[in-house]
Amino acid sequence: PLQEKPATEITDIQAEIGSRIAALVEDHSTLQLGIGGVPDAVLLALKQRKGLRIWTEMFSDGVLELSKAGTLDDEILITASFIFGSQALYQWLHLNRRVQMLRTERTNDPSAIAKQAKMQSINAALQIDLFDQANASHVRGEIYSGFGGSTDFIVGSLHSRGGRSFMALPSWHPKAQVSTIVPRLTENITSFQHSVVVTEQGAAACFGRTQSEQALNLITHAAHPDAKEELIAAASELKLLN
Repeated sequence: PLQEKPATEITDIQAEIGSRIAALVEDHSTLQLGIGGVPDAVLLALKQRKGLRIWTEMFSDGVLELSKAGTLDDEILITASFIFGSQALYQWLHLNRRVQMLRTERTNDPSAIAKQAKMQSINAALQIDLFDQANASHVRGEIYSGFGGSTDFIVGSLHSRGGRSFMALPSWHPKAQVSTIVPRLTENITSFQHSVVVTEQGAAACFGRTQSEQALNLITHAAHPDAKEELIAAASELKLLN
């Protein structure tokens, strides 16, 4: 039997992040989403959209729910490299001519991604600094997770007509009691130049902004209230605020 993805509940913070991202996704957009609470929350919040398309490295049950809701464009194939989900998802996939599976070298080719209409890339990070640099791989100097195809889709989406790259994360780490928006990364940098950074606090526009505007947007719209004063002081020291 195929391994199934364990059912997990979407937290309130994940739901808030998902709804904020979904509010920025237009009809007839193409989606790339990974696995986890935030992607699932985004898909749940997109059921009222029309003509959505899927070009992604992987997907899970959220795409099945969009298909049931009539949200997807019936004329465009759902494209992915691998799938992980429930038995119901696997049954839906069986002999489903609306789904095409390609090698990862093709789904993650930035030039192919850039050809997709209104490509919306949605990925997660562990930390983001005031220069809009993301760490999606390391915690305290040790590997926490691979960053997968996120860098391919970030580049591809930024070259797509009407495309955008979303980076999602909670604004506060509850166990460590620290902000996930930091002055400057000390961990590995896995990506940069995202269109929008989204937390449960709000959505910070980054791409195409000056360094000063970018830093101010991250502090104002993405950072946790308990971290803002410290981040403003750090931004001044880094000469990011005019």
